[in-house]
Parts: sequence; structure tokens; C-alpha cells
Amino acid sequence: VQLQASGGGLVQPGGSLRLSCAVSGLTVGNYAIGWFRQVSGGERKFVACITSGDDSTYYRDSVKGRTTISRDNAKNTVYLQIDSLKSEDTAVYFCAARGPWKVCEVSAGPYDYWGQGTQVTVSS
Repeated sequence: VQLQASGGGLVQPGGSLRLSCAVSGLTVGNYAIGWFRQVSGGERKFVACITSGDDSTYYRDSVKGRTTISRDNAKNTVYLQIDSLKSEDTAVYFCAARGPWKVCEVSAGPYDYWGQGTQVTVSS
């Protein structure tokens, strides 16, 4: 199983990014796929998750209203669109899979597979 996160970069405050998590070795539609972020020296913190089956979505409070997680089953890829980026969004973003047929969790421990991370830097 491989999860390949991409799409990070340097963006000005107020800008947008779309992160991608391309998955091989499992069917994303059967797994809960989460995004987490981590700043240097800190723990991985939940950002968003899309569950298997009914595609329910969950977001941390600080990104609600400006973040959308979505899934393309044909491409076996999950996306994280973040708008109105703030300096506090700066972090390495990781995607993770949990399942099959398990619900989203906001802690990192229950996830079975992890990608390598993509750096997002929000700065003027």
C-alpha cells in the first residue's frame, strides 16, 4: 500500500492550495481517508477526513468553512482543498487510510497507512 501526498508549496496568506493523496494497493472508497498536519517538533493533528461508504466528512474547527475534502474513486485519489490560507496553516500535511469499512478518527493512532507528507508554507 502506498499513499503519495502532493500539491504543497509556498502560498501567500489568503491563497488556496489543493493537496492530492494518490493511493495504490487499496480502494479509497472502502477506507476512511484522513488528512493530518504536523509542525516541527509537534504532534500530528487532525485536519479532515472522509469516511467510507456514505462519504461523510469531518473537519477540525479551525479549517471549517474554508476546507473541502473529496474523493475521486476512478483515480483512487483523495483531495484536500484549503482556501483563505493563514500562516497557522503552515505545516507538513499527511494523508492516511483506515479500514476497510472503518469510520473516521481524529487521532492519528488508529490509521493503518500513511503517506510521506507534503510541505505547505503560508507566508508573504
